[in-house]
Amino acid sequence: MQWIKVARLDERAVLPNYQTETAAGMDLVAIDMLIIAPGDWQSVRTGLALAIPRGCEGQIRPRSGLAARHGVTVLNAPGTIDEDYRGEVKVLLINHGRDPYTVKPGDRIAQIVICPVVRVRVEAVDTLDPTGRGAGGFGSTGR
Repeated sequence: MQWIKVARLDERAVLPNYQTETAAGMDLVAIDMLIIAPGDWQSVRTGLALAIPRGCEGQIRPRSGLAARHGVTVLNAPGTIDEDYRGEVKVLLINHGRDPYTVKPGDRIAQIVICPVVRVRVEAVDTLDPTGRGAGGFGSTGR
């Protein structure tokens, strides 16, 4: 298991934590109260800055309960926190629901999953190796 350094930028900030022993994501918690109107989005502060481990990224993902109960999700899911970013982690929430959604301090608003990143070199070529799928796009492999 790796360690991640987390700085509290606000005294109300809650350190990310896993809700169960085998959970993939750690919950992120809001520090401000705000209302997100239906069809609108807001940047929600966590009051945290992270030092993502070298060779990794932090993926900001929705919480399924918020989506299922309120239609609220992460707008740019998954959002990426690069290993060299040291600013405050904010979560861009959108309300796809029918009613205004109130975010309260202490609410779990998203989760962060720390994932390895493979960096590649880019090589321009005239053609690509053929595959069985070829250029088949959306829905080409079945229903």
